[in-house]
Amino acid sequence: MARIERVVEKIDKLGKKQNLGALVKMKDDPDDEVRVAVALALGQIKTYDSGMQLIPLLRDSAPAVRAAAAESVGLINAKHCEEYVKKLAYADSDPSVRQTAREALDKIRTRVI
Repeated sequence: MARIERVVEKIDKLGKKQNLGALVKMKDDPDDEVRVAVALALGQIKTYDSGMQLIPLLRDSAPAVRAAAAESVGLINAKHCEEYVKKLAYADSDPSVRQTAREALDKIRTRVI
């Protein structure tokens, strides 16, 4: 368990440093916690490429990963991910994922710049 905690801490630091390349290498990790951390860290990088890296995580088998990815899409206002988030908001099997995706959709649609 300590290994996962160290990896998650490292991922958060990579997000704060805007290190997209290093995060991309970790997004296919077999551990759900690591993929959740990657999805949340990508939400700290407000670029088109970061949004593109969130798309596979929006389709992840783990509900926690899908929810974290949807949350990050809302945080970075990734309009190019809107259709993927919409599918989660209205058709995901997990109620918490649906709720998080709806909140992300609201952020995308109401963001004033």
